[in-house]
Amino acid sequence: MKYWQETLAVAQRILIELGRRQRSLLFWCVFPVLILLLNGIILAERENLGYARAFEQAAPTTLVGAALFFSCLGGSVATVVAEREQQTLKRLFISPLSGISYFLGIFVAHSAIGVGQTLLVWTVAAFVGGEFQGSWLLGGIIIFLSILAYVGVGFILGTQLARRTEDVNALVAAFGVPLLILGGTFIPAAFLPDTLLKLARYNPIYHMNEALLEVAADGAELADISSHFWFLIGFAVAMVAGGWLSYCRMLHIERRL
Repeated sequence: MKYWQETLAVAQRILIELGRRQRSLLFWCVFPVLILLLNGIILAERENLGYARAFEQAAPTTLVGAALFFSCLGGSVATVVAEREQQTLKRLFISPLSGISYFLGIFVAHSAIGVGQTLLVWTVAAFVGGEFQGSWLLGGIIIFLSILAYVGVGFILGTQLARRTEDVNALVAAFGVPLLILGGTFIPAAFLPDTLLKLARYNPIYHMNEALLEVAADGAELADISSHFWFLIGFAVAMVAGGWLSYCRMLHIERRL
């Protein structure tokens, strides 16, 4: 019960701070909507699809490939770096708050942001006639695994590679943008040449996009996306473990400073 209360307190603090930075909140709402509109229009024109079908195919990759990437991965990196710069971590050492609760609190906060973006993206897609064709439960699990993986990677990058707030944008761009393109976020994976498509199979964003796309747009079941699904489970578990170890290492270093 103690951990749960502390986790919610940390998550609430992060979300309140985000709410006070209204411009950041606005941009996190505008960004996925603009990407969805661009992807949907491009698919409709290039593939000769109706707008409803085009937005059904654009929504999954827009959500897990773009929106959750920047909010959950980029956001968690920015949160960790800002906490270090503001000496928040040092204040935690003299408080009863546990490290586990702090770690989980950041995850819960960015999960809430991800849920909000999920509702936003599919509301816009539904407005033009798009429908979620498959299992909502399976789609929700894929989204949850994506958030889990992104936050884990965010902890690794934020604790090991980023030292100042200025480092965040360069770090996320250097690691993320090539993976987004290779994962089929801005260009459908079917348009990639064979050499890049083979390389994309090692890209977790590719598996996120393909898994959710097949479930949401084509009504696929678990058996149809098993290779993507199990890759995501393994990657998410590995990144959470890596994020926790990186977080513990950062705490050890901060205590000595």
